[in-house]
Amino acid sequence: MMLNMMAVLSSYLNLVLLATVSTIENDYAFNRMSGITRYLYGNLPSFEIAGYVTFVLVFLLSALVYKLGFAKKLSIGRNIIIYTFLFVGCIVLTFLALYLPMIEGLIISALILIVYKSRLWREKRGEAKQA
Repeated sequence: MMLNMMAVLSSYLNLVLLATVSTIENDYAFNRMSGITRYLYGNLPSFEIAGYVTFVLVFLLSALVYKLGFAKKLSIGRNIIIYTFLFVGCIVLTFLALYLPMIEGLIISALILIVYKSRLWREKRGEAKQA
């Protein structure tokens, strides 16, 4: 009887220690995350939803940066292929976005390209008025 109680107490202690270790590891991983990713994982209802939102943000921002900076006029089939490969590549970028500031970098890249495109548009409009 005493041996049985000690086994139960020992297994309970192991569960408590395991919960403590996993909590410490979770806190360590959470504290190492980049800013926006940490915000998403801290405020969304589950880690699964936060992962999907992180992936969608990375994909949308990557597509925006591609469109603003690198896209040429292509046929619809070629665009589908390019965005499919961009989608697959963003899976890897999502894993990097957990601990590196990928989302923040994509936001800054998009802002720089928006400013560049707006100045280019204004410059072309000014040249058209002069001609």
